[in-house]
Amino acid sequence: MKSKYRNPETSGGLFLSLEGIEGSGKTTQIKNIEQYLKEQGKRVLTLREPGGTNFGEKLREAILLSEVPLHPLAECHLFLASRAQLLKEKILPFLEEKNSVVILDRYIDSTLAYQGKARGLGYETILTLHQFAPLNLLPHRTYFLDISLETSMQRQSNRGNQKDYFESEKIDFYTKLMTGYREVAEMFPERILKIAAEESPAAVQTLIIRDLEKLLS
Repeated sequence: MKSKYRNPETSGGLFLSLEGIEGSGKTTQIKNIEQYLKEQGKRVLTLREPGGTNFGEKLREAILLSEVPLHPLAECHLFLASRAQLLKEKILPFLEEKNSVVILDRYIDSTLAYQGKARGLGYETILTLHQFAPLNLLPHRTYFLDISLETSMQRQSNRGNQKDYFESEKIDFYTKLMTGYREVAEMFPERILKIAAEESPAAVQTLIIRDLEKLLS
């Protein structure tokens, strides 16, 4: 199955993704990574999923503002449509440039965890949908920021923001989601670096930068 997927064939670009449930600290670490890479002289493009293009942002709004439950397949295909366009329009062209790095907030592993595990579509279904280009492109490295459900809920509560489509889900959904992320990390151990993200942001940053130094050497 893994032979159907590939890392970017680029002229020097590096493709990174960050994963984790709400409150895992992705936003903070993405800013830290971006700053570090720019200090190393890299050209950095930071994107989010779903979104990153005009088309993708409209799909993002359709999903996150939905007031009725979407069928899992409908939900999945909306994410895949946004992803395919993002790859074609932004990611692949940028990675062709030398000294470039793409940092993506969520990617295939979110779909495996959210729709594959939590929504019950199954990992095989998600991987099958991703076996064709450009969706078969895998990052060089994925940082999975792992936190407990209690920490996630506490951090979400501290934000005080209105909950969106996914944040409004019940505990059972989040329990499956966490299981999904951890199982996916075990499925792709060479690509996914699992980090205990309940440590301080500085400690998490240190682990990520240490790994980036190896990737860039």
